[in-house]
Amino acid sequence: MQHKTIFRLFSLFLILIVAFTASACAPVSTPQTTEKSAGDYKIVLLLPGPINDQSWNATNYAGLEKANATLGTEMEYIENVQSADFESTFRNYAERGYDLIMAAGTQFDEAANKVAKDYPDTKFTVVNGMMSDGANVAPIFPKEYEASYIAGMIAGEVSPNGQFATIGGFPNDAMEKLLDVYEATAVSIAKERDLADAQATRSYANSWDDIALGKQMAESMIDSGTDTLFVYANQVGLGAIQAAKEKDVKFVGFSGDQNSIAPGTVVASVVFDFETFYTWTIDKFLKGELAGNTVHQAGIAEGIFNPVYTDQITPEVQAKVESGMQAVIDGDIDLTTMFKQE
Repeated sequence: MQHKTIFRLFSLFLILIVAFTASACAPVSTPQTTEKSAGDYKIVLLLPGPINDQSWNATNYAGLEKANATLGTEMEYIENVQSADFESTFRNYAERGYDLIMAAGTQFDEAANKVAKDYPDTKFTVVNGMMSDGANVAPIFPKEYEASYIAGMIAGEVSPNGQFATIGGFPNDAMEKLLDVYEATAVSIAKERDLADAQATRSYANSWDDIALGKQMAESMIDSGTDTLFVYANQVGLGAIQAAKEKDVKFVGFSGDQNSIAPGTVVASVVFDFETFYTWTIDKFLKGELAGNTVHQAGIAEGIFNPVYTDQITPEVQAKVESGMQAVIDGDIDLTTMFKQE
């Protein structure tokens, strides 16, 4: 009996040793995390034109570069995406599992909202977007009419005879509003300077990239008496600047710093600080704060728009512009009252 008890104790001892050894040799499990670093997110920006257009596309590309440098993202881009390819390009990147697909321009709105319904795990963000039909559609909108207000103040002060002409890319709602504000501001200031016949004429190129058309349209406007031009139509504006240079009329740059394109002709530019805008947007995305079903807006108060002057703009005019910008920030002026239609 005593031998059996000893044997049982010895067997139990062996079992405990084996169990302890197995436990000691087993790999230690560590908690697994699914949190991504900024560089792990697959993000792409679709651009309607080339990054060297010194206007809209260059401005957005600068935003991409700044966001990548500041936040550690590795956002990609694709240039010259044509309207016929909007939907297929969105689908291509969504099918490849991209986390965020951005597109620069209101013209992408319809395609983004359509494709987004089929890819709920991908966020779609249109820069200048005005449509948000889904929890994964989060457009960002710079209040461009605030930028055109700055341009209008400058134009109103420098125009020799108060004869303004504007060219827009396409007559969408955002374009019409920004041109409304520019024209109303420029004409009002010119009349304050006793230019009683001040007026503005408007045309649309129905293009973002036809440089020759921009030159032709600007030449026609100048031949009809225009002395100050303002164009917001991406590369179309480059042709208009050339016409203004050849015919010696003033030009106010917009979106990018266009002062160096034609020194002496471009008297000032209103620059979109999309480096700040993009960094703000991507940071919100990384934090999970870029909500869908809403349009995220920013403007003068957020530091998105900044005038860049040449020596043709006096300190007195610069001070007036700064005062006007502060009036917007303080709520002393409501630019929406200048819209011709809602």
